[in-house]
Amino acid sequence: METPMSSVVENPGIPQEEPLRQPGMDWFALRVASNKENSVRDTLLRKVQIEAMTHLVGRILVPTEKTKTIKAGKAKITETKLYPGYVFVEMKLDDNGRIPQDVFFLIKETTGVGDFIGAAGRPTPLAEHEVEKVQRLSRKPEEEPMVKLTFQKGEHVTIKEGPFQGYEGTVDEVMPDKGTVRVLVTIFGRQAPIDLEEWQIGKSETV
Repeated sequence: METPMSSVVENPGIPQEEPLRQPGMDWFALRVASNKENSVRDTLLRKVQIEAMTHLVGRILVPTEKTKTIKAGKAKITETKLYPGYVFVEMKLDDNGRIPQDVFFLIKETTGVGDFIGAAGRPTPLAEHEVEKVQRLSRKPEEEPMVKLTFQKGEHVTIKEGPFQGYEGTVDEVMPDKGTVRVLVTIFGRQAPIDLEEWQIGKSETV
């Protein structure tokens, strides 16, 4: 299954020591309304507890990712859903590979819920590598998120902001921990390294 997959502070994540699957259960992708991923997850978890169905429905995840951007020296951390429009549900099917009726109605009567990936009433389990990816992305990161930089060493760029606006140069070093890019610029016939924040430069149209 190939599905589109971005992070939310409320995402509880899962402990490192938990197994990929609980005994007798498998993971399934549930389509949900856009921007309803967290509310669907929270509602389902609450309903499963109230209806005492934890033996049929296990963990419910919305994989997210933290990224940090720096502008004018100020850091901003954002969390983005990696699979917009999907919630991942761990549950047990009946002997015929169908969703147990009680579980089916509990899920389908939740606002914002669509269908599971797979045939009607017979959802397709995620493959092993997909389960591993979803769980890895759902583990709560303990370290501070790194800055996501889009430039690479050797790339030709143009400075868009600051005292060297309009100059062109070549990326000499990318420093994600600082959120900066070192650019070699020719000034008065000599190359000089200038440290810039990513938002201050753009990809050059000329090479």
